[in-house]
Amino acid sequence: MSGKLSRRGGAVDPFIVMDVMAAAAEKEALGDTVIHLEVGQPSTPAPKEALAAAHAALDADRIGYVAALGLPALRERIARHYRETYRVEVSPDRVIVTTGSSGGFPLAFLASFDAGDRIALAAPGYPAYRNILGALNLEVVDLPTTAADRFQPTVAALEKAGRIDGLIVASPSNPTGTMVGHGEMKALATWCTQRGVRLISDEIYHGIVYEGDTVSAVEVSDSAIVVNSFSKYFSMTGWRVGWLVVPSDLVRPIERLSQNFFISVPTLSQYAALAAFDGKEELDAHVRRYRTNRDLLLAGLPSAGFDRFAPAEGAFYLYCDVAHLTNDSRDFCRRMLSEAGVATTPGVDFDRARGAGTLRISFAGSTAEMEEAVRRLKSWRRA
Repeated sequence: MSGKLSRRGGAVDPFIVMDVMAAAAEKEALGDTVIHLEVGQPSTPAPKEALAAAHAALDADRIGYVAALGLPALRERIARHYRETYRVEVSPDRVIVTTGSSGGFPLAFLASFDAGDRIALAAPGYPAYRNILGALNLEVVDLPTTAADRFQPTVAALEKAGRIDGLIVASPSNPTGTMVGHGEMKALATWCTQRGVRLISDEIYHGIVYEGDTVSAVEVSDSAIVVNSFSKYFSMTGWRVGWLVVPSDLVRPIERLSQNFFISVPTLSQYAALAAFDGKEELDAHVRRYRTNRDLLLAGLPSAGFDRFAPAEGAFYLYCDVAHLTNDSRDFCRRMLSEAGVATTPGVDFDRARGAGTLRISFAGSTAEMEEAVRRLKSWRRA
């Protein structure tokens, strides 16, 4: 007789991209080669300054517990980042170091919302938002977006959504790569403030930008929560370190949650993250490579039948409309992996209602991999 299984645990949807990764790994285990366009995993290394700092911390045995809010020096450096990058003063007291953005989102949700609250987010959008919110008994309110609104939430859409307790905005967005401009962010923040709605801004792809400038929610709101990470721009996915910027009244509640969930973020990762800010030259070179990859795919994929993309202004994804090729993106991606050896993520991971006709392509890998992906997809589509 098996033990009890919670309804919550059984009801959380899978993160489909991870299932694609597993299928790709099985194919590789059989000796086949796979071009990985499915996951947002930078193929670039952590900056050399971060690696040196990690070695120094290990040599000095600085790997024990630290305060739940994070190393004071790292919190101060993150606050300085906002002053230098966005020209806005953020007190280090409002900065909370987290176990990546994946650890930051549950802390933000638990501190801000109660069971039954209604949280609005754009569709298509990052699937883990929906899955975590559901596990916490929070109601997801989809805001269907289109190319006309650049796949971002609008005040007009919010006005039609009924009662809202929270809004998640992602800029640059995963999966579309589109960004929210200053005017749009200010309008969303003002709408939220006037109605007592908590704005949560996912800014983990800041720094990876090709068109325009990123806007942080802290520039336009004192009550917003900002979620960021060292995973993407800083190429430190496995180090599991990120941060929140929160209103002063949420610092202590989130600290208590963090103490009980995590005790502290891995100390070694925090020392590495502190030094990573000094690797800007190397990191910006990574962004130039992503731009090259993006441009290569945009030029080459149309000849394989992939020619309908959201405007990839930032991040390292192309969100592709393939409705003229399939009405089942999950099967389409399965066949692409099986027959062409190219792994991509079906759009149903990001948009349950309309994702059967879309897929996401990550260009975070090497330029050689992008070239090979185009070659394989052209051959596959001709077969």
